[in-house]
Amino acid sequence: MRVELSEVALDVEVSGAGPAVLLVHGFPDSHRLWRHQIPALNAAGFITIAPTLRGFGLSDRPEGGPEAYDPARHVGDLLELLARLEVDRFHLVGHDWGSGLAQGIAQVLPDRVASVTLMSVGNLAAILSAGWEQRQRLWHLSMFQHEGLAEEWLSRDDFARLREMLDDHAEAEAVLEPLRAPGALTAALRIYRAGLPIEVQLAAPPALPPLSVPAMGVWSTGDRFLSERQMVDTGEHVAGPWRYERVEDAGHWFPLDQPDRVNELLLSFLKENS
Repeated sequence: MRVELSEVALDVEVSGAGPAVLLVHGFPDSHRLWRHQIPALNAAGFITIAPTLRGFGLSDRPEGGPEAYDPARHVGDLLELLARLEVDRFHLVGHDWGSGLAQGIAQVLPDRVASVTLMSVGNLAAILSAGWEQRQRLWHLSMFQHEGLAEEWLSRDDFARLREMLDDHAEAEAVLEPLRAPGALTAALRIYRAGLPIEVQLAAPPALPPLSVPAMGVWSTGDRFLSERQMVDTGEHVAGPWRYERVEDAGHWFPLDQPDRVNELLLSFLKENS
């Protein structure tokens, strides 16, 4: 369904009944990233709220520069969406950029967050402190900053470079299709330009407040972009209960690669904290 918020309209899938779970995707996905998790969570007695973030998929792409896609704007959208749905307390599950947004919500509203599950992407300070290997894996963050040049390079020859980046994405073609629309690729990249400019990438790791809610970090052994170290070290930035899990034989988009394992981990953790 389409939900009109104060700044944008988001494409949102809401289903089930029971305690609420907010599922937040990352780049360059939509709420379809969670299509294997939603039925399992609904069957286990949870209501799932899976929005497509502004700038992605069928959700609105606001005009303006990168500031319209600042992570704080995304957090505002998510909190307004929960208010429209009259959800007070909820679990958070985020993958990739969705993990960063989930951490932001958990830091500002800990009393409303029952738990937070961080997939692939851990604490920003842990990522920036994880050594040269991690920085090499995230070389594309700097490339994404060059508006116009990055879009041309990624989309050249029928998105050949972006296809290489999405080589282990189980639904790469479906993800690529919306990016063909005028302005769509720029909108999707602007979360990087607003949230991780080069000044942030090269600065000293930020002193962010620790997460005080129950947190689970999940990393997959085939992730080409994130190292295990950054997720393990995220535990040092969690003041509440911390759980770390590995998903074997899966790439960066492991909710699609290993849905049964992901569902098992999610249900176990959510039931522990409901």
